[in-house]
Amino acid sequence: MYGGYGNYIKTSFVPDKDDYLIATFKITPNKNSLYYCAEAVAAESSIGTWTSLSTMQKRVLKNLQPKVFYIDKKSRIIKIAYPIELFEPSNPAQLLSDIAGNIFGMREVKWLALLDFEAPLNYFNSFPGPKFGKLGIRRLISTDKNPRPHIGTIIKPKVGLNPVEAAKVAYDSWVGGLDLVKDDENLTSHTFSKFEDRLAKILEAKDKAEQQTGKKKIYCPNISASAEIMLKRAELAQDMGSNCIMIDILTVGFSAVQFIRNQNFKMFIHAHRAMHAALTKNKNHGISMLVLAKLARMAGADQLHVGAIFGKMEGSKKEVLQIHKWLNSPVGNLAEVFSVASGGVSPLTLPKIAKAFGKDVVIQAGGGVHGHPSGTRAGAAALYQALQATLQNIPLEKYALEHKELKQALQKWH
Repeated sequence: MYGGYGNYIKTSFVPDKDDYLIATFKITPNKNSLYYCAEAVAAESSIGTWTSLSTMQKRVLKNLQPKVFYIDKKSRIIKIAYPIELFEPSNPAQLLSDIAGNIFGMREVKWLALLDFEAPLNYFNSFPGPKFGKLGIRRLISTDKNPRPHIGTIIKPKVGLNPVEAAKVAYDSWVGGLDLVKDDENLTSHTFSKFEDRLAKILEAKDKAEQQTGKKKIYCPNISASAEIMLKRAELAQDMGSNCIMIDILTVGFSAVQFIRNQNFKMFIHAHRAMHAALTKNKNHGISMLVLAKLARMAGADQLHVGAIFGKMEGSKKEVLQIHKWLNSPVGNLAEVFSVASGGVSPLTLPKIAKAFGKDVVIQAGGGVHGHPSGTRAGAAALYQALQATLQNIPLEKYALEHKELKQALQKWH
């Protein structure tokens, strides 16, 4: 025993993955030893506390006590095996309250980072997971037979356009060649753009663009709000023929995402990760994007922003591709998630993103479309041309010789 928390360290223990949820932490101790802090984290995140308890029963200690079975003093990484009985099935809030709850505020630790967790398949299967997933979205716009990256944009400026102006931006984007147009994270319902009005106008523009191009298009209206308002907005979107809804999954919470997913709408969920860096940016303290991505898939997100690697947002290539790989790997009954690369993207960065991710990625450019010298439609055309060049393995500079929109984009952003 390394302190008042009890005997939680069992480095000889080998957990059965069918019986334990395994969480990986990085601990920076305050004044105590790494071993003491490891016990403190294990205890506080499960059955224990800072002192001995008269109420502690032997059966609780025997059956539910977690075990710190891995400690690396150099990296300060530990692994804790929690009996799966500690976790309520299909409850993301309770999971986070356990492995990401009080422990972040403990005096024993200076910094604490939740890096990853693994769980038995029956626990993962208790969650709804994506209704459509990557394959369902591909079928929606007929790219399932010949898979390719999808391309999209975000209505810019982020806020300020009225519904008619926003619809014009969306229409020009689709006609220019894009598959998807989405609201930005802070665009919901405002005096200058009521959700209901914007939804109606942009869906009208979507229908017009589909008729003109002969291709299916996607609009992601941001329904983020309180649960009852989100439900009303989702119902309205479905009634009006939308094929997608967007949710700011961290600001509304994973339980709210799961609530919407459990309604079984005929629309996929585009998950924006706004606020993630408040949890993920400090690699010594917080919650990793990998953990958040796992929770998003469990709760029911069909598409998820994961980072663009070559854009304006932080996130190493190794980290982003680790997340992308997990979202596209078999995990019980959970459908695979369509990764979204967004943030500082332009036609110039599209080939590098496509090479890193492969075909299973949605490449979104906001400023990289609407900042084009000739406007949104030309910017969308340039992104489409960059994709066509990439699919044919033709250098952008060569392809641009016969495609003026791409040529202008290269001239501006080189």
